[in-house]
Order: sequence, then structure tokens, then C-alpha cells
Amino acid sequence: MTKKKIGGMEKRMFRQYLIMVLPGMLIFTVGLIIPLFLSFRYSLTDWDGMSKEMGFVGLQNYIDLFKDQNFRDAWWFTIRFTIFNTVIQNVAALLFAVALDSGIKAQKFYRAAFFIPCLVSAIIVGFVWLKMYSNVLPALNDLLGTNIDFGLFGKGETVLTGLLIANNWQWIGYWMLIYLAGLQSVPAELYEAAKIDGAGAVKRFFNVTIPMLAPAITICVVGITTGSLKVYDLLVSSTKGGPGRASTSVIYQTYATAINGRQYGYGSAMTVTLVVVLLLVALIQVKGLRSKEVQQ
Repeated sequence: MTKKKIGGMEKRMFRQYLIMVLPGMLIFTVGLIIPLFLSFRYSLTDWDGMSKEMGFVGLQNYIDLFKDQNFRDAWWFTIRFTIFNTVIQNVAALLFAVALDSGIKAQKFYRAAFFIPCLVSAIIVGFVWLKMYSNVLPALNDLLGTNIDFGLFGKGETVLTGLLIANNWQWIGYWMLIYLAGLQSVPAELYEAAKIDGAGAVKRFFNVTIPMLAPAITICVVGITTGSLKVYDLLVSSTKGGPGRASTSVIYQTYATAINGRQYGYGSAMTVTLVVVLLLVALIQVKGLRSKEVQQ
């Protein structure tokens, strides 16, 4: 085959790849890059989101963020929600996946039952759990003659717990299926070799299963972390950031500032800050977890 023919084939293949990649690149550019650029531009102004005029304020909005107690409180709630969510969902999803992979009966039923909640909108999930805490569960007190306080959304000290229960109910099944797929891809020969070496069930889990699940762990940890940092719609239909400001997340605070408070420039600065944090956290997690995959 001549060099000209090879060059022609490479050009045709490049054009084909470009045609396949171009739609995704356009969606990425229009859906993320352009809005992010505009947000950064607006964050340097005092625009109210309505008027045609906007004054340039430089980095003043970012300076004000560090002095804003409401913004700091929103980050404190978001960080706690993210940490608890990441730990609970990963551990629970992995344990459920191991249970299903152990040959339990009616496995297809349980897989479907756990997965269905993640198909429901978070807005609906928030509304459902609001009714659960305020109407359904308190009715059990009358039936059982107990006096358990189920009003988790009504108190600042319990609202985080209530939201974690709702969010975990929705998403554990999704991450469980990812772990289950990883478990089912582990070669049986590795377990057999470990048994021959005298490794018990616990040692096989930590020395064989966990290392082989490294790619799935990376996906789940990064996915849960970034999703938790962006929590918003669950709050809209359940707590509305309350009671008080006890469950106000960063995105909820951003919306309240930019839309309700008509401080679009200031709200854009909050958005840019959140995006930077999301990118940094995701990059650090991926780099750290991928390095373990290579070692293993």
C-alpha cells in the first residue's frame, strides 16, 4: 500500500471521527463553556439581571463572598451533606451489591426495586419525603401508640439527617448497580487462587474484591461527591432551605441571590466559585483514585 493511499485513509478516518465527535463538542461548548464564560463575565459586574446597564466592579464580588456569612453557612451545610452522602452511599451501595452478588434469590426483583427510585425526579422525591415526615410516619404513632418525633425537616438539628435519608433512598440503588457490575467482572480465578493461599472471606474481600473494584469506586466516589455538592432540587420541594437557613446549599443560596435578590453579578460569582471547587475536587479525586488503580 502506497504512502498516498495510507494518507488518504487517515484523512477519511479523521473526518469520520470528527463527524462523530462534533455533536458532543457542540453540546459541551453551548451547554457548559459559553454559560461558564458568561457567568465569569457577569461576576465582574453589578448587573441585576434585568436592566441593560451593568457596571464593572472587578473582583469586588469575590471579595464580598469571603465576608458573606450566608455564603459561608451555605458552604458549611453543603460540605457536611457531601461528606455524609459520599460515605453512606458508597458503603451502603457496595454492601448491597455484595449481597446481591452472593447468589441471593429474586436478584432481578431487588435490582429493579433498588433502581426505580433514581428514575424519579428529585423534586418529587423531596415532596414525597416531606409528606412522609409530616403525615405518613406520624400516623404510625397513632397506630402503634408511640411518640416518635418524625418531623426531621422541621428542626435545624435534624434537617440534615432527613435530607440524607431522602437522598440515599433515591440514589443508593444506582450506585449499587455500578458496584454490582464491577463485582461480576472480577475473574473467579482470583478468588480460587486466594482460597488456595488460605485467605478467608474477609481477606478475599479486601485483597481481591476491593482492588478489582477500583474503577467502580472512582466512578461512584466522584459521582456522589459532585452530585452532592450540587444539591438543589431536593431542597426546593422539601425544606426550601429551612428551617431558618439550616439546609441552604450553595446552589440554593446562589439562586436566592441572583434571581430572588436580583443580584445577578454577585450570584454569578457564587456560581464560578462553585464550578472551580467542583473541578478541583473531581480532579483531585480522579487523580488519587486512578493512581491506586495503576498500583493495583
